Amino acid sequence: MEKSKPARRDFIKFSAMALGGLTISPLTGETHGTSELNKAIDPADKKLHIVCVGGHPGDPEFGCGGTMAKYSDAGHEVTFLYLTRGEASDPNKTYAEMAALRTKEAEAACKILNTKPQFAGQVDGNTVLDKSKNEEMTKLILALKPDVVFTQWPVDAHPDHQVTGLLALTAWVRSNRQFHLYFYEVNTGVETMAFTPTDYVDITALRERKKAAMFAHKTQDPINTYNDYFKPLEEFRGLEAGVKAAEGFIHFKAQGERATIVGL
Repeated sequence: MEKSKPARRDFIKFSAMALGGLTISPLTGETHGTSELNKAIDPADKKLHIVCVGGHPGDPEFGCGGTMAKYSDAGHEVTFLYLTRGEASDPNKTYAEMAALRTKEAEAACKILNTKPQFAGQVDGNTVLDKSKNEEMTKLILALKPDVVFTQWPVDAHPDHQVTGLLALTAWVRSNRQFHLYFYEVNTGVETMAFTPTDYVDITALRERKKAAMFAHKTQDPINTYNDYFKPLEEFRGLEAGVKAAEGFIHFKAQGERATIVGL
């Protein structure tokens, strides 16, 4: 796969000076201390392909739906790659019944966010991380030719989330780090653990649209899930970033980019 051009690499490069420092969304025209941002979003520049990997239908939407909507609104292609179809989420229904329901919910949510759904074929609650699955997932991701991949933070109480994050990390390593890799959080404090963002995206203007995509997942008790977990989290990350609502991410940098501190 062709390596990213410098302009597109700078497109997503933020300046995180501290945990509470605001790092700007790559899709806004604001220039809070970065001179590369306006160059990076030149309409003549190549459009990006964003791949967001989630363990189950709903994980990308709940974790970073605002950021994904911002990408798609800017004209970039966004694919949600779901590891499973959420087959095991209701013990009162068969796997086939739940897979059908949650696939429809994912498709409805993707329509709201203007993203494309794709499924990796693993089974909810029984995901596998081994040599074969690493090779399979790497092929799936690289076939999409992503410029940026978002995936779940693997330090998580849910085994499917752990597997999802590590499969994407392996694909990044095996691709010779040819795309940017970002981790997102889901249900921090209950599932995601030890998550300290390096970057934030202001989703204030996209908040209601993200909420609509989340509420498309009717089987997931969206009202209580949103009010108890994701609404407070968006506002907390917003406080850290200095805006009303934000999503936080951890940028997993290549070795050469890690050895830099602003001013040194």
